Amino acid sequence: MEVLQRDPECSRPEACSVLESVSAAVAGKPLCCPNHEGKVMEFYCESCETAMCLDCTEGEHREHVTVPLRDVVEQHKAALKTQLDAIHSRLPQLTAAIELVSEISRQLNDRKNEAVAEITSTFEELERALHQRKSALITDLESICSAKQKVLQAQLSSLLQGKEHIQSSCSFTEQALSHGSATEVLLVQKQMSERVTALARHDFPERPHQNAHLDCQVETEGLRRSIQNLGVLLTTAAVAHTSVATGEGLRHAATGQHHTVTVTTKDKDGELVRTGNAVLKAEITSVDGSRAAETEVTDNKNGTYEVGYTLRSEGEYSFALLLYGQPIRSSPFRLRAVKPSDVPQSPDDVKRRVKSPSGTGGHIRQKAVRRPSSMYSTTKKKENPIEDELIYRVGSRGRERGEFTNLQGISASSNGRVVVADSNNQCIQVFSNDGQFKMRFGVRGRSPGQLQRPTGVTVDMNGDIVVADYDNRWVSIFSSDGKFKNKIGAGRLMGPKGVAVDKNGHIITVDNKACCVFIFQSNGKLVTKFGGRGTSERQFAEKLGPNLNKSGSVFSPHFVAVNNKNEIIVTDFHNHSVKVYSADGEFLFKFGSHGEGNGQFNAPTGVAVDSNGNIIVADWGNSRIQVFDSTGSFLSYINTSADPLYGPQGLALTSDGHVAVADSGNHCFKVYRYLQ
Repeated sequence: MEVLQRDPECSRPEACSVLESVSAAVAGKPLCCPNHEGKVMEFYCESCETAMCLDCTEGEHREHVTVPLRDVVEQHKAALKTQLDAIHSRLPQLTAAIELVSEISRQLNDRKNEAVAEITSTFEELERALHQRKSALITDLESICSAKQKVLQAQLSSLLQGKEHIQSSCSFTEQALSHGSATEVLLVQKQMSERVTALARHDFPERPHQNAHLDCQVETEGLRRSIQNLGVLLTTAAVAHTSVATGEGLRHAATGQHHTVTVTTKDKDGELVRTGNAVLKAEITSVDGSRAAETEVTDNKNGTYEVGYTLRSEGEYSFALLLYGQPIRSSPFRLRAVKPSDVPQSPDDVKRRVKSPSGTGGHIRQKAVRRPSSMYSTTKKKENPIEDELIYRVGSRGRERGEFTNLQGISASSNGRVVVADSNNQCIQVFSNDGQFKMRFGVRGRSPGQLQRPTGVTVDMNGDIVVADYDNRWVSIFSSDGKFKNKIGAGRLMGPKGVAVDKNGHIITVDNKACCVFIFQSNGKLVTKFGGRGTSERQFAEKLGPNLNKSGSVFSPHFVAVNNKNEIIVTDFHNHSVKVYSADGEFLFKFGSHGEGNGQFNAPTGVAVDSNGNIIVADWGNSRIQVFDSTGSFLSYINTSADPLYGPQGLALTSDGHVAVADSGNHCFKVYRYLQ
């Protein structure tokens, strides 16, 4: 600023030299070298990115590559020109964006002003209605009061008149008796006697003809509550470019059939918007631009919307989904309608067939129609990728609340909580079903009540949190608010990983190191144990190797789940299979083999069972989640393609029927919508 203001006070030599260079450049004169007086800068050092004179090239820059300044200037001018063109081409986009954002800002102001006017007029109208009611009540009050007063006044006047008559008769008679002569008394006796007798017999209205009851009762409590809650401001933070649509109905439709797609609204950061009321419009148009079908939008009031439509004729259509007038991600979609007879079988149809028992009692094994994007999938991106069923994700790598380092087990409680074993942070974190952080507990250590390496977690029928602590070699039980209650299995367990609770309240623990399953009562008494190292059906594989861990081996059984028949389902990591046992440890059946195909595994980890008995398995090495029926027949994948998993571990079903998975490689957990 000193240079540009040509400040005569400027005493800094570097400022003066810059000033000279600027002046020289403006005048088109050759630049003088600041290090060698009188020498012109004609060369350029590429490694130092600076101009210099001949003396400089022989001095400090003699080892460097130097080229004539004029050549470099041309190169730099050309490079700058290219860069300039590149950024210049962004100006129209920015102009359009500025116009759009300004327009939204203007609309927002207009809407605010309209809403203010609306609120003002509504409340003025209410004030008028209140004043009218006030006047009506007062008028009614006056009329009731005056009617009662009329009756009371008539009674009063009658009573006063009677009193006056009696008093005047009394005084007249008394006077006559006291002062009158005998003749006068005899003259008035008859008249006075009649009058006194008449007054004595007269029936005066002595009892009140009316009462003074006149209360005003105004019940204001309900109204006050209504007024406090009067008026709702509707808005959302949803924006189109992050919001997504899911469902087969985006791409394919059968004519004459009703189809729905789900739109999930998100904010500018891609976080799920959890309130409804967004302005969503759907348009299905033919190639010629005419409207092809009526669409109806249902607001689920939780940030998701169902868009339904029915197409009457076959052909190609454009399906546009507009949020506040802007196209949502990947909109418009290319929609193709075919006759119902030409529709390929969907995984859901397959699933329904598998679930319905056939006449012979057997199950039809089917291949799924769609493969998910996984670690091993082709890197070629599909045109129009199908958006996945992700509802939300929580977390990133770190040590703060809501952050994780190598999370392992995950569980969900019946009262709408998701509990996560944050293994390397040596704590348990608890969230609500919609991903809001609730609390965390756990102190690092090897004493009872402390955590060294929590790997498995479950919630029992009382809401207590049961934690398998791998390095402490026991299972800790905490109350729902994180207070330590008890530890079990100490002295018996070598490395507990997965943990589950059955219908009898027994705690089932997978001992990963001992390759067996322990069943304890809640007080820690051992009920039974089964399994061992090996590859047979009652055993779990142990993989030996020099560099796998400190002890030289990786142990196999990982996680466990219990179905509604109290059967125990265990993932056998190195046998690439899932094994099912009866409640007392008798082997029933197993499913799975090594591979990437439908129903195959590359080291299965987390496992959960839904209310229909379907078994959901985290396929760790293939970074995907597979769904099987209760007999182990493959049904489908949970589509995780938009935000791929990396080494999923624990799995759980939330109380609202979604699948929660501990995505340990991405240090977060994710919750997916899933068709039961």
